[in-house]
Amino acid sequence: MWDEFVRIPGKTFKATNGDVAVDHYHRFEEDVVLMARARLKAYRFSISWPRVLPNGKGAVNEEGLAFYDRLINTLIANDIEPIVTIYHWDLPQALQAEYGGWESRQIIEDFTNYAGLLFERFGDRVQHWVTLNEQNVFITHGYFNSGASASSD
Repeated sequence: MWDEFVRIPGKTFKATNGDVAVDHYHRFEEDVVLMARARLKAYRFSISWPRVLPNGKGAVNEEGLAFYDRLINTLIANDIEPIVTIYHWDLPQALQAEYGGWESRQIIEDFTNYAGLLFERFGDRVQHWVTLNEQNVFITHGYFNSGASASSD
């Protein structure tokens, strides 16, 4: 959803988006070297739901999972503990369009399946999981203060 939001004129500073940003996807190995030099003991990162399941459910993007395999293995090889955030503001647009995303109880099954896929794939190497990034901000500012309410589906 964020990828779509940032393309609405006037929504971001100087029409910026996250298409490249710091390019961690292509530069993670040198990023991990810098982390190791800084003597970091842990690195919390987020897994992109749409990178792993482009439609939010169904077909798995193995290339997306392979990226996280490489990142996790590189962190461990450098004695850096991976801490994974499962959801970090990147609901697949397809789920928002299909049933309203987080405002529908249908999200429960899709999120559970997504999280289960991550646990199955990475649970042998990842010991620490964060379910929702900044859950207090997500709930308070995303729903409570906006006047949005959950649907009764």
